[in-house]
Amino acid sequence: MLRRTRLFALAAAAMLPASAAMADPKPDTANIWTLQDENASISAGDITDRLYTNGLKLGWTSGTDQVPDVVARLGRSLWGEGLQRVGISLTQQIYTPTNTDISPADPHDRPYAGVLLANFSLLSDTDDTRSVLGVSLGIVGPGSGAEALQNAFHGVIGQGRNQGWGSQIDNTFAFQVLHERTWRLPIAQFAGLETDALPALTVGIGNLRDYAQVGVSFRLGQGLDSDFGVPRVRPGLSGGDAFTPTRPFAWYVFAGANGQAVAYDLLLTQSVFRGGPHVSPVWDVGEMQAGFAVMAYGMRLTFAYVAQTQEFHGQSGGLHQFGSAALSVRF
Repeated sequence: MLRRTRLFALAAAAMLPASAAMADPKPDTANIWTLQDENASISAGDITDRLYTNGLKLGWTSGTDQVPDVVARLGRSLWGEGLQRVGISLTQQIYTPTNTDISPADPHDRPYAGVLLANFSLLSDTDDTRSVLGVSLGIVGPGSGAEALQNAFHGVIGQGRNQGWGSQIDNTFAFQVLHERTWRLPIAQFAGLETDALPALTVGIGNLRDYAQVGVSFRLGQGLDSDFGVPRVRPGLSGGDAFTPTRPFAWYVFAGANGQAVAYDLLLTQSVFRGGPHVSPVWDVGEMQAGFAVMAYGMRLTFAYVAQTQEFHGQSGGLHQFGSAALSVRF
């Protein structure tokens, strides 16, 4: 009964605006630029250049004094008071089948696909919560430039061209709306170290991907109140690009997991939005990740190693694994 009461209390707290119980952090006027890369070649698996092959992101996040009034009013209507920022980023993701040496591609394997998105976000921070509303617009298909980038890079490093790009998903307009909240829950301090938990809820809706995600990360380090976890190219468990160092040198190591309930994925499923190659998706997808973050001299360096369960029926090779590294700079 006590456990049920605690769970009910946590659920009830999640329904309240962030300002109901949390104080605002101090204003932060710094702008933040982030460069991030995710790549399946950073893997302990035998097969590397497959499935989610690469993700690139270049992003800018404003200071808390640069949010337009109309946007700030929207944030307050959604979450109550909180220090707000806006963010703009450009992301490109590349997906390939496991066997990239045949053309046309295996119709029972993941289709070739490139995704190019412009992402716009509004975030609101209290001392213990981060809330995010995001909108992404872009294109899936040859217009993303994925084929040219991948084969050009393979040429530079002396690898062969992937042969099946001629059967990639055709150009399709893509859009996504995302809402997310992350809680920062201190656990204990000992020997000068801090520990906390970062539970998070995410919902994404659009013709790109419809999904709900629940996850949590656990951290050990110093200056944990400097951010809300490491960034990821979505979908995935992401703490976002914004960080405010609370000590000259902050750091942590972390481990976490998330589960996604996926109702629709444009990159896998044939539908009214697109024809062409498709496979049968798995509705429940899980991820485990671990890594570190270091913050000093106005910079943050993060790394996460991710292991992901299968996303479609017939996916081979076991857990899909990739690395995610990001460098953010305040100015």
